[in-house]
Amino acid sequence: MANRLRDFKNAFERRVYLENKVKIHLDKISNFSFPEEEVLGRNIENLIGATQIPLGIAGPILIKGKGEREKGKGYFIPLATTEGALVASVSRGCKAISESGGTFVEVENVGITRGPVFRTEGIEHSVKVKTWVDKNFLKITHVAKKTSSHLKLKKLGTRFAGRNLFIRFYFNTQDAMGMNMATIATEAATKLIEKETGAECISVAGNFDIDKKPAWLNFISGRGKRVWAEVTLKKALVKEVLKTTPEKIADLVYRKCLVGSIMSGSLGFNAHFANIIAALFIATGQDPAHIAEGSLGITTAEVLDDGSLHFSIYLPSLIVGIIGGGTTLPTQKEALNITGANSVLEFAEVIAGAVLAGELSLLASQAEGTLASSHIKLGRKGKK
Repeated sequence: MANRLRDFKNAFERRVYLENKVKIHLDKISNFSFPEEEVLGRNIENLIGATQIPLGIAGPILIKGKGEREKGKGYFIPLATTEGALVASVSRGCKAISESGGTFVEVENVGITRGPVFRTEGIEHSVKVKTWVDKNFLKITHVAKKTSSHLKLKKLGTRFAGRNLFIRFYFNTQDAMGMNMATIATEAATKLIEKETGAECISVAGNFDIDKKPAWLNFISGRGKRVWAEVTLKKALVKEVLKTTPEKIADLVYRKCLVGSIMSGSLGFNAHFANIIAALFIATGQDPAHIAEGSLGITTAEVLDDGSLHFSIYLPSLIVGIIGGGTTLPTQKEALNITGANSVLEFAEVIAGAVLAGELSLLASQAEGTLASSHIKLGRKGKK
């Protein structure tokens, strides 16, 4: 008899073993639609089944980009969440934005990063290593490129302290999120650097990435996709759809998202970026741990001379992909297809539009004073 979970042949045997051990039935967990052999080793280990999260749809939201989408395109937003009122709130934001002519979104592909740490002999040696790295960028690029034809090294950033030297590799991984690709390419590059400079790579991931953690480096330099979204809403529309005024929203953004964030030492100057990003990530098969970077960012609001509200969000570190990883799972793939995004850059635009809608609606509700009542109405429904 197997003594370890990994020794069992399939999810059924593993689940029966666990049921006997913990004395419970796992009937609901046993229901899943993906092929077991396709996820084992790639998406999961010790598989016993799957959990389900309710999936709702917000939108459509009108998003304006460049070229063919200059006039705008409508997008539906799949949100997997257990928080009542979230989908309704994002939908209200989508309505306000769309009726205002849509949101303009700009995306910059900063690149996925990997940041190894090297041990050097000291500062003088670190300077020599940095000099070699700077002079041999093309050689490093060539070595990295050999690991994948879908990857390109964009740039490097080097810092050192004491006998520790860090190099931040930035990669364009096309439509994939690309963290695994970046790791493999970086490891190949570190071997070259070790050979040529005598520096010893202690870890291919030295927290200079900086991966799955909120950090000022990601805020300032960006990581993955850096995205901006904005909309201008007429005063009458703010009153009609959002039930408040531009002045109240702008005042709240200043006092809450700016001053409140400073007082608390927050790295996120926003209301709830993570809420929308988490729901979209889970729905579409993104790595949920990268919500940590997605929580960074700024919400701004200004009342214009004509009384309209200019409202915008800035996401400096959005880590997403539309191929590979969890996006290959059947339900996640369907949810991703709901958005209609044909590239990772377009998908980043959809996320930014959703975040903009969620921020606008939540802040309007708080400015109006209906946050609690909305959650009582929408978040506590159901059988008691």
